[in-house]
Amino acid sequence: MRRSLAAAFAWCLTIGSACAQEPIKLDVVDDSLPKSLTGAPGDAAAGKKVFLTRTLGNCLACHQVTSLKSQEFHGEFGPSLDGVAGRYSEAQLRLIIADPKRIFTNTVMPAFFRNEGLSRVRPEFVGKSILTAAQVEDVIAFLKTLN
Repeated sequence: MRRSLAAAFAWCLTIGSACAQEPIKLDVVDDSLPKSLTGAPGDAAAGKKVFLTRTLGNCLACHQVTSLKSQEFHGEFGPSLDGVAGRYSEAQLRLIIADPKRIFTNTVMPAFFRNEGLSRVRPEFVGKSILTAAQVEDVIAFLKTLN
């Protein structure tokens, strides 16, 4: 019985440490993140899914996008994202998604790719980012289609 409990405990520690993330360091240059977080371009179709998924990006909770008018519950709190790729460079969009307070100090938009120095984080999410690097790049690819 004790061996079973010890094995189960060791397994839980292994799983927990596999899910923990190292502190995310962003290479910010002139209010932007010029380098891809993954070294590869994102996928716009995957980015649209992240953008719309309530447990991931949930971007429509705050923003409106005319081309997505068939989707319900567009927010009016954040700015419209129509034409956002014309207003910001890809590098600026990357920082806005990863850590928006670096550009908009008073924003309530969450940092989607930051895992330390945050407040009011539920215990199960401490040390974890909302999105992965690949998901951030995918959302950027999708945003670039909104011209």
